[in-house]
Amino acid sequence: MVAAEPHEPYARPPLTKGLWSGKEESSVFRGTPDLGVELHTGRRVVGLDLEARSATDDTGETHAYEKVLLATGGTPRRLPSGDGDVVYYRTLDDYRRLRGLARDGLRVAVIGGGFIGSEIAAALAMNRCDVTIVFPGVGIGARLFPADLATFVNDYYREKGVTVLAGQLVEKITPGVVTTKSGTTIEAEAIVAGLGIVPVTELAEAAGLELDDGILVDEYGRAGGRDDVFAAGDVARFPVPALGGTRRVEHEDHANTHGRAVGANMAGAGEPYDHLPFFYSDLFDLGYEAVGDVDSDLDVVAEWAEPNRKGVVAYVDGDGRARGFLLWDVWGKVDSARELIRAGTVVDAADLRTLLD
Repeated sequence: MVAAEPHEPYARPPLTKGLWSGKEESSVFRGTPDLGVELHTGRRVVGLDLEARSATDDTGETHAYEKVLLATGGTPRRLPSGDGDVVYYRTLDDYRRLRGLARDGLRVAVIGGGFIGSEIAAALAMNRCDVTIVFPGVGIGARLFPADLATFVNDYYREKGVTVLAGQLVEKITPGVVTTKSGTTIEAEAIVAGLGIVPVTELAEAAGLELDDGILVDEYGRAGGRDDVFAAGDVARFPVPALGGTRRVEHEDHANTHGRAVGANMAGAGEPYDHLPFFYSDLFDLGYEAVGDVDSDLDVVAEWAEPNRKGVVAYVDGDGRARGFLLWDVWGKVDSARELIRAGTVVDAADLRTLLD
């Protein structure tokens, strides 16, 4: 295994969750060295010769292979200014840098109201930092949540002491100051950005593999129509029979299940990957699980046991068939939601109540 980071493989979700609420840093490591894996950390593969079946890393060392897996993940989207003043939050080293700064009253600007931005803003606020979150959408999680739920989350964060600046685009960053296009200035001792990632596909592109916002793979994880080249995880765009077409998914469940399935196929399992990945988040005392196409541009059907606190939101197509589910403080129902998606069920409030029971 050749890996660009200097650390052995670790789990990323705790970087915005458990490590801020008392879990030991050692708990994130996956135990890869104990599996007999030959690790080359702090290196990056810069050349892939598909015909010679060899990979060359940035130290000049060449690694021969019978089969190769590209699990190159993604790199954080960056702002046009700020450079070293901004923590583009993704890695264990980013966590260590921010954890070293965190203290009571530390003024932190968090840029981005999506998955990473919302989680790290909550984590910092729970650690008594003075947090301002700024984003262009109408609400926190607005790309996922219906508008009324996203604006509820705004107010919830405000109740928790976070300054929420919705509908604001960042124009520039200078040392200690974030300035928005509207002229608002945010003074900050630390600046954190969670703007999503861009899949790392340069190596695959240079090798002539087919790309489509990621490395295009078949149901077995094979890339380029070859039996010796595979891709998995964040960087792979894979077929999704339950929804039609292909998807690229950046969440833990997909990384775990796709990696496991593709690794088995590299060893000869020959089993197609038909899993419908789910994801989850914790935002202060709010929490949810979600599966399928969870996209605020879709029509929704919702059923609430308690408005904005406990309920199910179904994302539906033009015929009312379930495409995705947001299970808001509803737990253990992901498999049932998956079955409704796979069945192409036209859902109504009665169907959603079965998920609330």
